[in-house]
Amino acid sequence: MTSTSSRITVVARVHAKDGREKEVLDQLVALLEPTRQEEGCLRYDLHTPLEAPGQFLFYETWESREHLEHHARSPHIQAFRARSAGLLAVPTEITIWKRLDDSMLCEGVGQSR
Repeated sequence: MTSTSSRITVVARVHAKDGREKEVLDQLVALLEPTRQEEGCLRYDLHTPLEAPGQFLFYETWESREHLEHHARSPHIQAFRARSAGLLAVPTEITIWKRLDDSMLCEGVGQSR
């Protein structure tokens, strides 16, 4: 297992076109099991806002950037990209984060100046 300092967090936002919410949800749910079985996947959770149907958010934790890159090339992700092209209102927004540990916070990393 890699150190916690190499772990990354991913937030991926998906927004279905009006009337296509169920199709998108079904496709997103189908990603859960194969992704959770991937090497390096520590967390892969799907969320939806309480009052915004058709919007979805994946909260992911990966052992390393390399594991995430392997995931992005996986057959099930490539198939989702192909199938969902006409179902999404906007392109999927993906942001990659790193956790600030206590030593970084003590050094002032991530704090406003």
